Amino acid sequence: MIQVEHVCKSYGDLKVLRDVSLEVAQGEVVSIVGASGAGKTTLLQIIGTLDRPDSGTVRIDGTDVTTLGERQLARFRNSKIGFVFQSHNLLPEFTAIENVCMPALIGGVSMEEASSEAMKLMEFLNISNRATHKPSELSGGEQQRVAVARALINRPAVILADEPSGNLDSQHARELHALFFKLRDEYKQTFIIVTHNTELAEMSDRMIVIKDGGV
Repeated sequence: MIQVEHVCKSYGDLKVLRDVSLEVAQGEVVSIVGASGAGKTTLLQIIGTLDRPDSGTVRIDGTDVTTLGERQLARFRNSKIGFVFQSHNLLPEFTAIENVCMPALIGGVSMEEASSEAMKLMEFLNISNRATHKPSELSGGEQQRVAVARALINRPAVILADEPSGNLDSQHARELHALFFKLRDEYKQTFIIVTHNTELAEMSDRMIVIKDGGV
C-alpha cells in the first residue's frame, strides 16, 4: 500500500530524514515512535503529501505522489488520505456532522449524500446523538471521534494520525487505539500513527522506530 524509498529531508543545514525506506501493507496498523525531533512528524507529513522530500520517492496505492503537481496532490489527498491530528482542527462555527461532511463536500459530493454517510460513521463511532452540537459543546473524546469520522468520510485508503491521543487520558487513549483496529477491520483502511507512547505503539501490528532521522 505504501512504499517509501530513500527519502531525505533537510531544513537549511538541519538534516531531519536520512535515506528513509519502509513499506506498509494494506490493512496494517503501524506506529512510528522516536525521540522528540527524530523526524516522526516530518515523515508523516511527507507520506501525507503535506510536504515534499528533497529526494526519494513515496508511492501510495500504486501512485508515485512525488511526481504529482499541486492540484493533482490536492485531489489525491482528498480522496486517498484521511488525517487525524492531536488538536482535532474542527471548525468551531459548524456542527459536528457539518465538520465530518467537509472533505466529502470539497470532493464534490452533495450535502444530502455526505450527511447520510457522515451519520453512518457517527453511529458507528457512538456519537450520532452529538451530531448537531458544535465542537465547544463536545468533550475531548467526542471531538476526537468527530475528527476520526471526518478522516473516514471519503473512504480513503490510508489514515494518518499524528499524536491522536496526546490530549487524552490513558484510558481514552487506549480506547482510541482500539478503535483504530475496529475501523481497520470494518473499513479495511491502513493506519500509520505517530505516537510518543510506547505502550500504545506496542498495541499496533508493527512499530517503526525513527532514530537520528533514519529507521
